[in-house]
Parts: sequence; structure tokens; C-alpha cells
Amino acid sequence: MKRTIAQINEKINNGRVVAWTIAETKAKISQLGIEKVFQQVDVITTGTFEPMESSGAILNLGHTDPPIKIRQCWLDGIAAYAGFGAVDLYLGATATADYNLNETDPNLREGVGWERGGGHVIEDLIAGKSIQLKAIGQKTDCYPRAMWENAITKENINQFYLFNPRNLYQNFIVGVNGGDRTLYTYLGPLQPRLGNAVYSNPGAISPLINDPDLNLVGIGSKIFLGGGIGYIAWEGTQHFPLQRRLPNNTPIGPAATVALIGDAKQMDSNWVRGCYFKNYGSSLMLGVGVALPVLTEQVIRNCAVVDKDVVAPVIDFSIPRRVRPTFGLVSYAQLQKGHVTIDGKSVRVAPLASKHRSLQVAQELKQWITTGKFTLTEPVASLPSDRTFVPQDTNRSSISLE
Repeated sequence: MKRTIAQINEKINNGRVVAWTIAETKAKISQLGIEKVFQQVDVITTGTFEPMESSGAILNLGHTDPPIKIRQCWLDGIAAYAGFGAVDLYLGATATADYNLNETDPNLREGVGWERGGGHVIEDLIAGKSIQLKAIGQKTDCYPRAMWENAITKENINQFYLFNPRNLYQNFIVGVNGGDRTLYTYLGPLQPRLGNAVYSNPGAISPLINDPDLNLVGIGSKIFLGGGIGYIAWEGTQHFPLQRRLPNNTPIGPAATVALIGDAKQMDSNWVRGCYFKNYGSSLMLGVGVALPVLTEQVIRNCAVVDKDVVAPVIDFSIPRRVRPTFGLVSYAQLQKGHVTIDGKSVRVAPLASKHRSLQVAQELKQWITTGKFTLTEPVASLPSDRTFVPQDTNRSSISLE
């Protein structure tokens, strides 16, 4: 027996849909088996809440009188990109205060001014706070204004939406430091001599882990994004579905990614949080939920995977190269115990992704579906399955990593 998304949406609209979170589904599979679970459930909700630094917001401010063609702009002192429309901006989650970022700048060495960045401004705008804008224009006949300062909120600008080039890594890495000094990374501080390990994925409940071949999601799929409704807009940057996989079809490291879009005016700052990694910079903690339609029994088989069956590579950040040595693979069940054995040493482990809040995202999305607030969409196109990973090497034009 097969189902269609149209049939599931009819059940949602009639209040007859059966939706379970991914955690509930995995528990039911262990109790009832795949066939009985398939017969009972229509939709499985997944979620994650983790840092996603390849994120940002598009803002259209509206035209001033006289008009201005903005070429430089700061929002609460954080630089926004203004290299396209006259009053269009892109504010990246990792944008910082605009000063000279070079290796001799003491601010760069000490991380001064990095504590607040683009992610924090995005959170504040979503929360309804006022943000101070300063803009410098290029004077032309149709845009004669040279400067503009104003206070903006999400209510007094035209568009404010998230457009995130890379979210929802299908899997990621575990970071450690085998060197002799503390390293400040996008996973946070890594203590020397294998003093700690950090990972950034909720494991077997992660959305794309449960759709390993990307058969259920694609361009146009509706999602939970930051407490509002969003969509998968495209493949994500660094999308690498050809990553090596275990026999259960889960990747052994970073694999598929997606680009996401959604109206930030409808979002909730509870699910969009600016954050800061010491001496590294700002990022954005983001809640994302994906509803998986139960179209065939294979959907349930894919969702049966558990943390002991999903692994991530342990990467040594002390080697400052693109390809770093690894200490092998470790399961998420081991990571979630709070310590792992690496190179014969017991190492304490901490997550960046919040499993508790990831489960809350899945639960909220389930409630949206069962109350008729959220229906499913048919993808308008599939995400590519053949993308290679192309690094920038000086001696070769392109390399495909397997």
C-alpha cells in the first residue's frame, strides 16, 4: 500500500491525520515493528536546534526621500552587504563590527567586538526590537542622497526574510585538539592534548538522517523554520550526497545540505538565537523542523535508525589544513554518554546541538499538523544526488572527495 501527499493533506484538513515525532516513531518501531507502524502513522516530524552559521537575512528598507543608493550599511554597528538593489541588504549571521580584519590587528587576535554579530541583530529584529541603521550612499541623478540614519524594526521595513545558503547538515564531525594550546573554532574552544570533544548534530533524530536518499524532501518542501513556515529553496552550499555511507545508508560525515527561506516577520525569537563562540565569532542557533510523509514502508525503515547506528568522524583541529587527520569514527550513542575513548584516553564530550530543543521542534511541528495549521507540499524538483565536493587547491583544478 502506498500513500500520496494529497491523501495525507486531506486527512490533515479533516482532522484525521496521525502524526508522530521521530522519537515516538523510533519507540513504536521497537515495540510494533515496521509493518504495523506504517499502517498507523501518516506523518513523522523531525527537528533540530543547532548553530547554523551559513545563514542570514534579506531586508528591503523602503526608499527614502530624497532616495539613496546604499553602498555601505551598518545595523547596530554590524556591517550588512549592500552590493545589489538600492535599499536591499543582506545581513549574514557571522557578520561583525566593521574594522580592519588583518593578522596584525589586535582586535582580530583578541576577538574584540566579536561578541555581538549579525545573528544577534537578526534575533533582535525578529523579537520586535529597534535597530539603529547607518547608511552611506553613492550619489547619482536618481539617488542624490549621500547618508542616512534611522531606527528600523521589522514593522517599518518592506521585506525581512531569512535566506540561508547552508542548513541542515545530514551529518557532521566531532572536533578535538591533539595540539598543545587551546584552539578557538566554530565548534567552540577545543582544549589541548585531547582535553575535550565537541559535536554539532542531534544524531538519529536529525531531519535528513531519516531521509538518507532525500526522497521525501526537495525544492519547495514546506518546513518549520525559526518558529514560522519556511521552504527548501535549493540544494545547500557544500551539498555532498556522495559521502561514504554505512550499510544502513547513513553518511559517515558531512553530506547533504539544503538552502532554506522563510518570512522572518512571522518567526519567533525563541527559535532564532544569536550566539557567540569565544575568539571565533558570532553565529545563529536555529530551530528547523521537517515533516516526513509516510508514503511507503521504506520511510519507516529509514526512520528505524538509532544513535548507536549513526557515526561521525573525530577530527583533529590542531593540524591547520583542509584535510585533517582523524581518530576514527564514533557513534552518537557513545557521544551522548558524555565521554568517549580517543587514542586510549577518556575524553569528555559536549554537544552544540540541543537534543531537548530539537525534540521540542518536532513536537511543535506535530501540533501544527494535527491542528490543521500545517499541510505538506509536493517538491517541485528533487535535490541533486550526484554533487561532488570541489576544494580550491593550487595544483589541481578540481578534486572529487569520496
